[in-house]
Amino acid sequence: MYTSIALNPISSLVAILAVAYLVLSYVRSVISWRTRQRGRPLPPGPAPLPIIGNLLAIPETKKWLGFQDLFSKYGNIVYLNVLGNHVVAIGDADLARELLEKRSANTCDRPSSVVIPLIGNDVSFSVMPYGQWWRDHRRAFWQVFHPGAMRSYRDTERAFAHDFLRNLLASPGNIEKHSRYMFAGTMLKILYGLDVQKEEGELINTLHETVSCTTSVMIEKHAVDVFPALRHLPAWVPGAGFQRVFAECKAAVAYAKEMPFARMKAFLSGGELGGTSSALSVLLSRIDDTVDSREHAYAEDIVKNVGLVAFEAGADTSFSISQAIFVVISLHPEVLKKAQVELDTVVGPHRLPDFEDRDALVYINAIIKEALRWHVVTPLSVPHCTLEDDVFNGYFIPAGTTVLANVWAMLHDPAVYEDPEEFRPERFIRDGVLDPTVRDPYLFAFGYGRRICPGRHFADEALYITIASVLHVFDIGPPLDEGGQPIPIKYEQTDGLIT
Repeated sequence: MYTSIALNPISSLVAILAVAYLVLSYVRSVISWRTRQRGRPLPPGPAPLPIIGNLLAIPETKKWLGFQDLFSKYGNIVYLNVLGNHVVAIGDADLARELLEKRSANTCDRPSSVVIPLIGNDVSFSVMPYGQWWRDHRRAFWQVFHPGAMRSYRDTERAFAHDFLRNLLASPGNIEKHSRYMFAGTMLKILYGLDVQKEEGELINTLHETVSCTTSVMIEKHAVDVFPALRHLPAWVPGAGFQRVFAECKAAVAYAKEMPFARMKAFLSGGELGGTSSALSVLLSRIDDTVDSREHAYAEDIVKNVGLVAFEAGADTSFSISQAIFVVISLHPEVLKKAQVELDTVVGPHRLPDFEDRDALVYINAIIKEALRWHVVTPLSVPHCTLEDDVFNGYFIPAGTTVLANVWAMLHDPAVYEDPEEFRPERFIRDGVLDPTVRDPYLFAFGYGRRICPGRHFADEALYITIASVLHVFDIGPPLDEGGQPIPIKYEQTDGLIT
């Protein structure tokens, strides 16, 4: 026996119209896509799966190695569709410079992210979308970190490098702690004029926790990235525990942004900074006091954000590179010996290296270049995003495409660097001077185009004075066991945006 169900004519009409609307929308999107594409192919890549696309083609960890496998199959420009989002990965240095440097006007954006504002890191102009807000931050940052400003920071960099030597002498087993303290303390002094000893390390610990929190959250995959509506769920709902993590992270970012700035302003008003000027105090002094309160708050917020991003990038990146150098030199005593011979010749036994010695310290400069090549701090660079449709190398690159430059692949290209896995500073030297014909890691290690790291000059100088000073007075080797024998150590790159 069958039961018949009579459909309401109005309901039937609504259903028909809904289906018709969906079909029409699909047809229009297909026509629009084909009109934009004009028969031009997307770059080659693996066949996408239904719904998720090429999500599984990207490994969970050390993605730069996974992309290298894709380059070997499809060539040095690869297209992926990840949950409906366009992704293009570049594995060739010339292609990357063409797309991200010469066409920077179209590739200067950043991919949108649901997570970044939820953790409060949208105040970092390194991940801000391209626009006036970003330009204002970039302009402020450049005012205090352009190449001509570097000389004014050298006394502070030198002093912290020398403190680092004393700390190493007192407890050489704590090299990681001492390194982090040195770079973080340098940034706090230069940015805010704050003395680490007076602050008893509290700010350093807090700021380090902030960097660790934001970095760990940003490199993980979150359901809210796929289903943005989940961001509205309260933390007590099962499966929404990420809200608590995000809230903690956001609070840490707010503290790191506001607290050192507030202390600096308090010290400035009380005259406790001894008349010395810091980078942010210089920016504050340039704010026009005659503007209305809204404009003044806007300008002051930019200064706060500049301080936060400068600390995050400066302290963490310099720390990562220095640790890699210490590890690799402990594995290569011949590199240490050559460096010390050069330092003894140029600097001598009665003083420490200084900035004026740098041009004569060819091998030290080669060590830093090789470290940037061998240990790539940002293996996939920071993602770029296209603003408009483009045709590149014969391929269609849609607007809104995330562009990843596999810097690790470019700096480990055996066609450019013989035995790329070997740490060999000599590859950058010819006839006793740095060889300009060898691909310079500095062209890739700090990003591209309008998004190139504006603090690269500062990071370079801080790294130089630290490495030259340490190698001049210390031997570096693997740890020893109870019998005095070296304990074998193995270099392994950690995962993340900054490794």
